[in-house]
Amino acid sequence: MTSIIPVLLAGGSGTRLWPVSRKSYPKQFSSLIEGKTLFQETSMRLRSSSKIKFEPQIILTNNEFRFIVCEQLQSIGIDPGSILIEPDSKNTAPAILAASLYAYNLKNDAILIVSPSDHLIPSVEEFHESIMLSISESKGGEIITFGVVPTRAETGYGYIEVQKDQLNKKSMKVSRFIEKPNKIRAEKMLKKGNFFWNAGIFVFKAKDIIKAFKNYQPKLYNQVEEALIKSKVDLGFIRLDSTSWSKCDDISIDYALMEKYKNLLVIPFSGYWSDLGEWKTIWKEMGPNKDGVVTSNNAHSFNCKNTLLRSENEKQELVGLGLNNIIAVSMPDAVLVAHKDQVQNLKKVVNKLSSKRISQAEIFPKDHRPWGWFETLIISDRFHVKRIHVNPKSSLSLQSHHHRSEHWIVVKGTAKITIGKKIELKSEGQSVYIPLGTIHRMENPGKVPMVLIEVQTGSYLGEDDIIRYDDQYNRG
Repeated sequence: MTSIIPVLLAGGSGTRLWPVSRKSYPKQFSSLIEGKTLFQETSMRLRSSSKIKFEPQIILTNNEFRFIVCEQLQSIGIDPGSILIEPDSKNTAPAILAASLYAYNLKNDAILIVSPSDHLIPSVEEFHESIMLSISESKGGEIITFGVVPTRAETGYGYIEVQKDQLNKKSMKVSRFIEKPNKIRAEKMLKKGNFFWNAGIFVFKAKDIIKAFKNYQPKLYNQVEEALIKSKVDLGFIRLDSTSWSKCDDISIDYALMEKYKNLLVIPFSGYWSDLGEWKTIWKEMGPNKDGVVTSNNAHSFNCKNTLLRSENEKQELVGLGLNNIIAVSMPDAVLVAHKDQVQNLKKVVNKLSSKRISQAEIFPKDHRPWGWFETLIISDRFHVKRIHVNPKSSLSLQSHHHRSEHWIVVKGTAKITIGKKIELKSEGQSVYIPLGTIHRMENPGKVPMVLIEVQTGSYLGEDDIIRYDDQYNRG
């Protein structure tokens, strides 16, 4: 049985599903429909079955997401495998090349499947059949891409064109890639029948794509190879060299290689696929009722039609009255209310908010860290109240602050607290005070999560007011 190495691209920072998806916590790590996250679902459908064998996966992500990746995979019983850390986001071409070079070093005849980690593909068996077909159709040097058979004139996807005389073949030669079309052009392409949605999923031998990069993108090849050669292992993560990586062009795999490659084939995939790229798609996937209305927990509809009402806060009630064709999404720190015909412009809106330095544009209210997470409850000019969740057997760094003092109240579990040279245990209901400038640390020595409330007071309360003396996660 042929074995395949999955490559998961998990470094993206989607904005089209704001406010749920943000730069600090993008959509692949969120549970947008129900149950598991898109990243978890992607990893699960690339597990071995009786028909196909997958090797341990290779994951491309960035520094901020590395522990989220590990936590989400471990929670579903999957070994994270090799995790390559991109110093900066440089789009898909450098990322895929880095993974291919890494896989080739492990196994010079390695076969890879590259997949985004934020797509929905519920028909796993049909997906596996397409993978096996792509391997059988790859007779020497081919790169295979998946083309989803379109079911509507979609303007939110890119397309792949093939010659009409090849439509009955198992695999077809790619004629060209087409950017997201307008409605009129999308309808024409759907009617012609020789166009497929571009899923961004590829199957190839590592040695073939490495050769292609050498031929078509020699400068990029040298830069990525150097970044991998100079990479360093840090807590099990492979950190690509930042100096070499910074020289790489920010370029997609389609522009860098696929539009130039002469031996590129597309395999039709007729199973269900969605990139869940905007709120209208989420509305469809969540199953509207007879009035076209979708409500989450804590959301209520009265005389609404064709509307999504979604509350992401269990203590926040969202009510829609007399709405039609509206998307309303409520977060603890931000609310989106948009007409369904306007949600495709959400990326521009988020960019505008970012330009105004509005933190909610990029920062998620729950800040995930390697030891757990914290969220802001109240923030003002001279005080900041947080809820802090520390995972079992985890600890924050040994640290101090120039501009703030802190007061900790334990509300769940037991905290092991270091203040200066003093170490003590605090249980539920007990509290401690950490004066400004004092070296301190909190740890969870127990087997259950530890939760405390932190009250910061001082002249400056930014997250960058921190000096670390010791940290089990090797943060600076």
